[in-house]
Amino acid sequence: MTDLTANTPLAGPEGTQVRHRRTEVAGIEIFYRECGPADAPVLLLPHGYPASSYAFRRLMPALSDRWRTVAPDLPGFGYSATPDPESFSYTFDGYSDFLRRFTEVAGLTRYALYLHDYGSQFGFRLAMAAPDRVSALIISNGDIYEDQHGPKYAPLKEFWNNPTDEGRRKLGQAVSPEGFRDEYVGEVDDRLAERIPPDLWTLAWAQLGTPQRRENLTSLLADQRHTVPWFARQQAYLRDHRPPTLIVWGHQDGYMPAGAAQAYHRDHPAAELHLIEGGHWLLETNFDEVLPIIRDFSPGR
Repeated sequence: MTDLTANTPLAGPEGTQVRHRRTEVAGIEIFYRECGPADAPVLLLPHGYPASSYAFRRLMPALSDRWRTVAPDLPGFGYSATPDPESFSYTFDGYSDFLRRFTEVAGLTRYALYLHDYGSQFGFRLAMAAPDRVSALIISNGDIYEDQHGPKYAPLKEFWNNPTDEGRRKLGQAVSPEGFRDEYVGEVDDRLAERIPPDLWTLAWAQLGTPQRRENLTSLLADQRHTVPWFARQQAYLRDHRPPTLIVWGHQDGYMPAGAAQAYHRDHPAAELHLIEGGHWLLETNFDEVLPIIRDFSPGR
């Protein structure tokens, strides 16, 4: 296994290369991507559903002159191992605990967090557990305001309000090639959809298409109802700690429209907010627009 703490700074063009590595966290073999010099400020990139660290393949080298970016594949996703459900909890609690353990193995004691999709829940809980370690937040289509949920939440909320076996079966139908494609291109207009490579849902299905992984992912979808009680605590974290925060948001999002981004100003009015004519996956639909915004965000160490 590779020791994440044994990296040395890279100079020149080589420093822009993403390194593909493996380590072990609580007995689970984990694949992760890393880029940038070891002594640079850290930006931790937990991915969402149904993605993997592949979602950050363009962002990482583009930030390599100022950040050390670290992006793990979560257990049961991407190229990481798929532990037995008896030994790993495929819930938001389980993944949040994993992310904390990953930072310990990585020796990450100070970091900014990129909060997107399900990764926003894992990252927020990490921030709440150790606020003094957080240098900044970059929030991109990761919501914590239930009153601003978009219409695409409707089938999920049907299950939240009546969590039956039949409801779980319906959730599982979304864990399919068609369901994954809809996650990427379901709400954006044709102009933006053309920018989203089919490699994304094809790769996601190839990586998640085993029976065990499908069942584990359905468990995570079913568990999402338990994130809602955390929202008030996450909002309180923002009010109490006010970390330097950049919000960059694509409002063509059936789950998280513009109001879900603007709601952050209720609790963190100083957060820098950019609403973009893009979709949920801004790093695909609007990369050239998003990159300079992130690069100009200078929260310090």
